[in-house]
Amino acid sequence: MSEIFRAEYKDAPVNYYEIARYAGAKTVDSELKNLIDVCLKEANEFSALNFALCFVKENIEVSNDTTTLAGFGLKSKNLAKVLNGTKEAVIFASTLGVGIDKLIRKYAEIQPSKALVLQGIGAERIEAYLDYFCEEYKKKNQVSLTMRYSPGYGDLSLDSQKQVFALLNPQKYIGVTLNDSLLMSPSKSVTGIIGIGGCDKKEDCSNCNLDNCEYRK
Repeated sequence: MSEIFRAEYKDAPVNYYEIARYAGAKTVDSELKNLIDVCLKEANEFSALNFALCFVKENIEVSNDTTTLAGFGLKSKNLAKVLNGTKEAVIFASTLGVGIDKLIRKYAEIQPSKALVLQGIGAERIEAYLDYFCEEYKKKNQVSLTMRYSPGYGDLSLDSQKQVFALLNPQKYIGVTLNDSLLMSPSKSVTGIIGIGGCDKKEDCSNCNLDNCEYRK
């Protein structure tokens, strides 16, 4: 059975530079900052940033390029490298909910610049909330955690989403669904695996072959 974790807006400080980066801007001038503030205010008034996460802790076994947990294997050399030395992992699914998608669709036709900034806000917010979850988990359980690793990242097949969804049942717990193309809804949703113990390091985009990924640093 999945455990549920929720966070509020105050729990994760806003990073304007990350929002700008996700939106495709290289700097944050006064005009962009004002637009970000306007979008953040509207998103909060619209209750469009409702972070929810469900997770389970599982024993894992790492062998060569395969990580085995909960009766299935995840084949990825990079994931095995990240999880090297760990015996347990947190498997999670998270989302901001449908509100941010509705706002993005609302402005896509009438004010594209605002829709773009809202896209950036959604990307920055869910990553910030995931960072908050990791910090809270570490403090509560007195452990270190590896970087987060998601299906579709690096050499871990996007098809792994099926196993993650079968394990967590996020549709029941936080309202996240998976379609036949392996895309999640709401769109600002993230799944992944985090090793418990091992090397506590930052995410490394050099492990990923998705050059056009909005999260690439």
